[in-house]
Amino acid sequence: MRSIARAGRVAFAGLLIALTATGCSETRSALGWDKQVPDEFAVVSRAPLALPPDYSLRPPAPGAVRPQEGTARDMARQSLLGRSLGPTTQIDRAGRSAGEIVLLRQAGADRADPEIRSLVNRESAALAAASESFTDRLLFWRDPAPAGVVVDAAAEARRLRENQALGRAVNEGDTPIIQRRQRGLLEGLF
Repeated sequence: MRSIARAGRVAFAGLLIALTATGCSETRSALGWDKQVPDEFAVVSRAPLALPPDYSLRPPAPGAVRPQEGTARDMARQSLLGRSLGPTTQIDRAGRSAGEIVLLRQAGADRADPEIRSLVNRESAALAAASESFTDRLLFWRDPAPAGVVVDAAAEARRLRENQALGRAVNEGDTPIIQRRQRGLLEGLF
């Protein structure tokens, strides 16, 4: 009986030592329980060995204008006007000096898009339609209250009859309206 108790104590002590030793990082790595991660600074990515699609490409000459960029004037005009040069339109010369006309021409007023209003309206309509998202429909699930006021028909007919009986003008007196009651914060949810 004593030997069984002693063996149980030894086994318990061994288990306790093993569990405490696994908490140490050196023991964990020695037993192979630690995760071995590669050093992220030792990893080097290399470009694939591929030939350019066009073998006739030559390196650009130093100081030469790049063909895809254009001149500085074209880039400035593109960024200011937002479009490339189009067909010219006539500038209204009435009441303008020669300097104003030259200034307008250089600003690109003779290249104005005559359909700009319809373009802006189309873009605005597309943005307005895109702004109604699922969360908007979820948060604002009720239809908005109709605009304007609602006239109480029975009270208005009574007012008109009274004005006619008393010989007053039709538009004399206040028009009776139906007041909408303010809804509570949680009203209608449940």
